[in-house]
Amino acid sequence: MVSFSGVFERRARALLLLAPLLAPLPARAEIEPGDLTLTVTAELNGNSAPFSREMVLLKIHGVYKQPILLEEVVQPSLANFSWTQLGRDHWSKTKLPDGQSAIAFDRTVAVFPHHAGQFTIEPFTHKLTVNDVGERRVVEVRSKPIPFPVAQWTEPSGGPDAKEPWWLPAKDVAITDSWSPDPETIKVGETTRRIVTLEAQGMVAEGLPPRPVMRTRGIITFAGPVTRETLLTPSGPVARATYQWDVKPGVPEIIPLDAIAIPWFDTNTRTMRETEIPARQIGGGLPDRETDRAPPAIPSPLVVAASALAAFGLGLALIGFGLGRPSLRLSRPTRRALQAAARSGDPAGFRAVLDTAMREAPDLARIWRARPGLVASFAALDRSVFGASGAPVPDLRALANALSRSEPVAAAAREPDRLAPLDGPAR
Repeated sequence: MVSFSGVFERRARALLLLAPLLAPLPARAEIEPGDLTLTVTAELNGNSAPFSREMVLLKIHGVYKQPILLEEVVQPSLANFSWTQLGRDHWSKTKLPDGQSAIAFDRTVAVFPHHAGQFTIEPFTHKLTVNDVGERRVVEVRSKPIPFPVAQWTEPSGGPDAKEPWWLPAKDVAITDSWSPDPETIKVGETTRRIVTLEAQGMVAEGLPPRPVMRTRGIITFAGPVTRETLLTPSGPVARATYQWDVKPGVPEIIPLDAIAIPWFDTNTRTMRETEIPARQIGGGLPDRETDRAPPAIPSPLVVAASALAAFGLGLALIGFGLGRPSLRLSRPTRRALQAAARSGDPAGFRAVLDTAMREAPDLARIWRARPGLVASFAALDRSVFGASGAPVPDLRALANALSRSEPVAAAAREPDRLAPLDGPAR
């Protein structure tokens, strides 16, 4: 982790920055206890001891009643941590509870423990040059030491010390996937560019994983550069990494690209979660434009007659073997969305996709509502999402598989014929 300490600290610059803040403060004759205070607070994620390589923010806050001429922060060695300062030091005017004016100093440092154990954040020291009865005087204001325990990972897999998968502790993780042009429209020899952006809240860019491996049969990939940046927000840092590939199909068939799972550790709930780079397909989309412009070929009468006879025979065969019955099935994007929500263990997301699926395919919805097993699973899902906290979640993967199957049209619950009474009794 790179240290930026010293870059923002220059005594001459500090003097220029502090000059506008010092003018309104009255000169004090002597320094009294409590006039100069410095505190350091560790913001623990989920109020729990962090794991190795998990970011913890140290909030350094000073309140000074005395006018300050020069200042310098002396940081402890932090031997068992990597660290980086987030942004510049912030100076501001403040009012104390007793109504007196003072100057506030704030600095944020992100620390990353190297390994589990019991540690201590040693005191920070703020060297202040003050005006003491008309003379310059250097005063050292020290914070108190902070106990800093780092927890040991006890789960059977994953964790900060495992080589695979990449350890990604964050408050939230989001993925954006874009292609140009659409991968389903390209043909052999053409190239499309894929750009995946990974954002993680509550960490710095150096902690994001390396570029994922995107490899499958039938494509040629050229990996582009990886860019990383850390965005400073009022709620904390946001890390962003952008991965890029140029993809070229080598075969004329449709090429499926599987989803790429990215596990991450939720620092708020202290649980493992999973997000993914979505699955896509290459080829099989829009028709070739050159072929599309060509006039359709006019078949000969013999070809038409032969085709009609073959179609008639195929229809008889399908009827005879019972294979001509049409079926219903959810669209591929909806099936993928159900599977993705099931893999991530997100009952609320699964419930939202299920609502969309029922509106998309009302005939399938009638089939599902006629099956007691599915009705019980739907009720359990609603209880887990809308009921009391802690309600058990049904097996989302099994439910996604059941809803993704094809259903014969004959199984659909038929609407009653509302005109039947007008026809009289059946004969």
